Amino acid sequence: MDGGSHNRYFLAMPTVLRIGNFRFHFYSDERQEPAHVHIRTPDGECKFWLDPSIRLASNRGVPSHEIRTIENLVFENQIALRNAFYEHHNR
Repeated sequence: MDGGSHNRYFLAMPTVLRIGNFRFHFYSDERQEPAHVHIRTPDGECKFWLDPSIRLASNRGVPSHEIRTIENLVFENQIALRNAFYEHHNR
């Protein structure tokens, strides 16, 4: 991947929060979906809906004990995550 493509890739998935090994981010091409956040871990990635309520949307490789930890972090940071989603997607 050339430098320009690399930069466009990361601009399309901005990081909004980092806690430990967890990176909370969005994909720019998902603006038609309800508010949500993706969380990348060393083991995989999961997605949590933020609206209308917080719940696990998908999980690819994240162990269940980490899902519980991530869910708690999403609850603790839900206002900032929701605001960042709406700001990023111009809503």
